[in-house]
Amino acid sequence: MRRWRAVSEDLLQPVWLTLTLASVVTAILLVVATPIAWWLARSARGWKEAVAAVVALPLILPPTVLGFYLLIALGPNGPGGALAGMFGLRTLAFSFPGLVIGSVIYSLPFMVQPLRAAFAAIGDDQLEAAASVGAGAWQRFFWIAMPMARAGYLSGAVLSFAHTVGEFGVVLMIGGNIPGQTKLVSVAIYDHVERLEWGQAHMLSAGMVVFAFIAITATMLIDRRLGRSSHP
Repeated sequence: MRRWRAVSEDLLQPVWLTLTLASVVTAILLVVATPIAWWLARSARGWKEAVAAVVALPLILPPTVLGFYLLIALGPNGPGGALAGMFGLRTLAFSFPGLVIGSVIYSLPFMVQPLRAAFAAIGDDQLEAAASVGAGAWQRFFWIAMPMARAGYLSGAVLSFAHTVGEFGVVLMIGGNIPGQTKLVSVAIYDHVERLEWGQAHMLSAGMVVFAFIAITATMLIDRRLGRSSHP
């Protein structure tokens, strides 16, 4: 009984930590990605694609490369060290806050790109009509743009959440393998395989396969139903 309880805790702890991280990161990305996506979709600046390329870099860069530079940035000699010092800490690396920062950067394009596409698909007629009756820029954005981009918000939230859940290289580089603090599901699977604990590895891996299937299906349904209803 005691052994089963220990195994159960060893499996559930990374799952809970991973879901917590994904929820926090997704909430932050909904706020951070909105102005970026709106500007990329509506701006006429010629250099906006350079900004878009910077945002999309995590899609191309190997996770270990991004993780390496994040480790330097979050370490005691980087900007993260100065920020950590304000809270009495030495470094943000190998900590949950460091995982949040790294995951926000790593998953940023998965929120920005669906939102940018949704904002770009909004016609100018509705916005101009609202302006003609005295609606300000903020009112037009909150009353018209955001509701019309709901498919982009839902798709971005699902993709960002799922991508954060499935992270491995970046989180291993900047978080390590500290039980209860930075040991996520992907890291736990690697750890179980290293110790030849095939049963635990199978359980976590099967759960990830089911989760990935649900996330992909949800994204397709959102795009089919809400996307079409927003643009008849």
